[in-house]
Amino acid sequence: MITRVSMHRISFSSQAAVLVLASALGIPALAQQTPSTGSPQGTSPTDVQPQSATTAGAPITPQKEGFWGRVNPIARKKWVNKQVDPLKDRLSELDEVNAKNARDIQDVDTRAQAGIKQAQSTADAANQVAMSASTQAQKANETAVGASGHVDKLNSTVNGLDQYKKATEVEVTFRNNQPVLSTDARKQLDDFAAGLVGRQGYILEIEARAPGAGSVGIQSSQRIAEAVKRYLVTEHEIPVYRMHSVALGNIAAVSSDQDRPMRVKKASVQIQLMENSLAAKQQ
Repeated sequence: MITRVSMHRISFSSQAAVLVLASALGIPALAQQTPSTGSPQGTSPTDVQPQSATTAGAPITPQKEGFWGRVNPIARKKWVNKQVDPLKDRLSELDEVNAKNARDIQDVDTRAQAGIKQAQSTADAANQVAMSASTQAQKANETAVGASGHVDKLNSTVNGLDQYKKATEVEVTFRNNQPVLSTDARKQLDDFAAGLVGRQGYILEIEARAPGAGSVGIQSSQRIAEAVKRYLVTEHEIPVYRMHSVALGNIAAVSSDQDRPMRVKKASVQIQLMENSLAAKQQ
């Protein structure tokens, strides 16, 4: 019986020694993770549970928390990452938003520059069109002014077509109402025709008169007028269309101091050179 008690005591002593050894080994390990200044705020020594006697001799596993509830470095990094990750996500979203805004601003600026360039090109083209239109309008005005001058000149030409004035005249006489040109008459016609060389726009008015009553005087005056025209055409090549003759018979020209025409006493042909005013300007 003494032996059993002794064995029981020895066994109890061994167990107590193991527990003391385990406690001695566990306390320094926990003390390395816990500051030596005392218990953290909000914990008390009563919160620490004594290690069960059944853990004696078991391998020590790493604890996530220290003796006083402090987080170990590994737990602290995970916790920090857990807190920082949402912020990183928000920063990434902000970076994407900023990048998108920058791209939008650049796109708007590019389109604005393109619009400004196109508007400037359109304005330059419109300016060139306006300048061309102004030049064409100026040319049209000059053409209109020139055309107006031509119209005025044409009107002057048209008005001057039938305007004739007497340039010179000659009177050829005949003997005994015979349509025969004398030497003196031929000399007068030659000198008169010499003055017609190179002239343009003229006509010859030929008035023939001869004594004799009624048709006798008219027939006589007609014969001497034809004799003058025949000589000018054959000898001096005066165009027929430039000569206009009339047989007046025995009626003489009315003078300003006479009330009625006088009767002629000798046969004669009066030739008047009528010159066109327009043709006279061109000569």
